Amino acid sequence: MRPTQAPYPITRLRRTRQSPAIRGMVRQNTLTVDDFIWPVFVRSGEGIEEPIPSMPGVVRRSVDKVALAAREAADLGIPAICIFPYTGLEERTEDCAGAWDPDNHANRAIRAIKQAVPEIAIMTDVALDTYNINGHDGFVEDGEIVNDRTVDALVKMALSQAEAGADIIGPSDMMDGRIGAIRAALEGASHQNVMILSYAAKYASAFYGPFRDAVGASGALTGDKKTYQMDPANSDEAMRLIERDLAEGADMVMVKPGLPYLDICRRARDTFGAPTFAYQVSGEYAMIKAAAQNGWVDHDRVMMESLMAFKRAGCDGILTYFAPAAARLLNGA
Repeated sequence: MRPTQAPYPITRLRRTRQSPAIRGMVRQNTLTVDDFIWPVFVRSGEGIEEPIPSMPGVVRRSVDKVALAAREAADLGIPAICIFPYTGLEERTEDCAGAWDPDNHANRAIRAIKQAVPEIAIMTDVALDTYNINGHDGFVEDGEIVNDRTVDALVKMALSQAEAGADIIGPSDMMDGRIGAIRAALEGASHQNVMILSYAAKYASAFYGPFRDAVGASGALTGDKKTYQMDPANSDEAMRLIERDLAEGADMVMVKPGLPYLDICRRARDTFGAPTFAYQVSGEYAMIKAAAQNGWVDHDRVMMESLMAFKRAGCDGILTYFAPAAARLLNGA
């Protein structure tokens, strides 16, 4: 039961807001550079930084440029970088074999970063959508996204990333049973120290549009992803999914998207106490950038306020495209 506080004027709640020094003393949550994972997009070629129109300020980088971006991140104090490959339609197939090719864009980027910036942690994405001619996270058979055959492929994909040097595997596909299968495979291949950050509560959201542009999935996708990603109306189901993934061996869990699902972040943190992350997805990023470009909001203040919301909701970390810009502000640059 909440204790009774003295009535006004004995209690004046504005006393603790009267100066920066006092506000800092009583501040409940603190945002630091250690909270960030920076998602970056890798493509074929060399010396390339290709702007993504729907994500102002974000580019697709060739492997050599991704290694330079990792150096930039480490110099800013950002602890981790997450690799997402861009593939054109000509690189996609029905069998998705490129997903576990040791020489695909993502695996080459992992090796390049490990060589150039060994101190930064590397996270990967495990899903078939960027290699699938159908644009789905799993195999499509007679119009159905099939689960178990997809899980077998995801295991091969995760192992190829671990072999390349990934520190954190990020299954984002939402197939049933994939965390247990990947954990068992990693243990069996002597990758017991490779962590799993599960996209445990990933919603079938309309906020992913710019990301699909970024990885080349927009033109490939047939239908929608509602049979495997979560219904935005559901909350209890998210708790069941998180509980399952932790039981199967996930070291950390993620809620995606971020800001529209802060209630899920808070429930997850309070219910399980496990390391909890959120992904401030492309649509969230693009909305803030567009509003700022139109002069409707103060870019830096809204950026930092949006990131603090995740900490207030109980998140241990945030995947955000704002990571470098926010890090510079936090570092006083």
